[in-house]
Amino acid sequence: MTPKQQRGEATVELLLDAALRVYSEEGEQGLTVNAVTKASGVSLGSLYHHFGSIDGLVDALLLRWLERLLGELVTALQSTRTARTGVRALVRAYLRFVREHPEVSMLLHSSRADRLGMTQAARLRDAQEARLTPLTEWVRHHVERGEVAPLPLPLIESLVLGPVVGTTRRWLTFGDVDLEEAARVLPDRIWRSLSADPQ
Repeated sequence: MTPKQQRGEATVELLLDAALRVYSEEGEQGLTVNAVTKASGVSLGSLYHHFGSIDGLVDALLLRWLERLLGELVTALQSTRTARTGVRALVRAYLRFVREHPEVSMLLHSSRADRLGMTQAARLRDAQEARLTPLTEWVRHHVERGEVAPLPLPLIESLVLGPVVGTTRRWLTFGDVDLEEAARVLPDRIWRSLSADPQ
């Protein structure tokens, strides 16, 4: 990597870190070009050069942390042997990530992230394909083994992540959910909805 490329990467990191800092301190309304350039010490021209706009910067920040979250979920699944223990590991990994990164989780579960997901779902899926493929393969493997009910993949994803995302949003918004308790209770409740043998 050339010195110019190294400087470019360092600038990108400064901007992404500053954007997250501004978001956590000021919220979405405070996430402006001026606030990010001031917090990062990076020029307006550099922000536009690397990201094209404040929206491009925030999208890149969302993608960066979404990739990290998906990576942690994949890692959690890799150490499991059964579908049931996999569900438990996935739920606990997700809630642990939320507890360890509340500001990031606020952004990942924000209306802005929802809009990005709705308007650019195909691009997001393509960008995260390397992370999503192991999750998809894990589900297929356990359906083929007869552990998980043979439901459409999007429905399985909704059954697993729906309660976790709902709990996360509740915790981030109201703080009236105990994430430790959720990590104990949700896996078995979710498993009952997925199991090929619900008895």
